[in-house]
Amino acid sequence: MIKFTAALLAGAMVATPAMAAPAASAAKPVTKPATTSTALPPVVAEAMRPIRQFLDGINAGNIDNALAAYAHGDITITDEFAPHVWMGPDAPHAWLDDYARDSAAKGLTEGHVRYGRPARGEVETDSAYLIVPTLYTFKLNGAPMAEEGQMTFVVNREATGWKIKGWTWSGVKPHTPK
Repeated sequence: MIKFTAALLAGAMVATPAMAAPAASAAKPVTKPATTSTALPPVVAEAMRPIRQFLDGINAGNIDNALAAYAHGDITITDEFAPHVWMGPDAPHAWLDDYARDSAAKGLTEGHVRYGRPARGEVETDSAYLIVPTLYTFKLNGAPMAEEGQMTFVVNREATGWKIKGWTWSGVKPHTPK
């Protein structure tokens, strides 16, 4: 099994408008821009828990913890390597097996997934849709590679909390880091 190393991106960039000096004829003084909170809404933070559990578990090589983040029943996973889609209750196990096989065949090692706060989070009662920016770095036959992307997750609230029902990876073509 390929071992990943995790690094959680802290916070998010918050842009504020630049302040310019007032024109001589301006009647109002320049005021300080409003402070923007970077905290996630509580319901989005709760829905992110299984996503963190899955990614951090994979990154740490704690497969049991990663797999515990999934919902019961059918799961759907879409990723960039063949067969590209995994469906059913065993989809997470099958995806892990195929990832390991694909990585070994291609000479992919030292995978490292970093992820940030959701770019979008939609929560409706017991279902949530979250888009999470990612940076996947690895070595391909010893050469460093990078792939910026995002993972789109669907999570459902079960009796034991939020659980992953499915996810899709979308990223640029891997390239040498800049």
